[in-house]
Amino acid sequence: MQSTVFIYLDDETKPMGEYKVPINFELDTTKIVDGLHILKIVSKSNLGKEGIRKIPFTVSNGPSIAIEGLQENDVVDGIVPLMINAYSKGDQKKFLIEGSETPHSIPAWLWVIIISFVGWAMYYFITSLNMSI
Repeated sequence: MQSTVFIYLDDETKPMGEYKVPINFELDTTKIVDGLHILKIVSKSNLGKEGIRKIPFTVSNGPSIAIEGLQENDVVDGIVPLMINAYSKGDQKKFLIEGSETPHSIPAWLWVIIISFVGWAMYYFITSLNMSI
């Protein structure tokens, strides 16, 4: 007694496919527009009972956009410096290093650690000179 599975994308009334279970299904996201989508899987048993599962997902096939200096729901005032980078995955047959990474500024916590370490090193050096004199 095999169940039948119908696969729908978003609010489509016509299924993407109708299969007897178990199946292996490949969802080709290159044919779907970027944004939020819902994959709806409807299972029907031989007795006529139905099971439904909805899986929300986001498609992002276009170039990724990275922004530094502004986050969602920030309250800003005056001039806001932004660093914006957009990069795509290319043809995914070869890896290109150039342009594949997003540059970031050095975080403030790292500056604090570096300055603290340099200050400690200077203190240690000065106190060790005083002990040898």
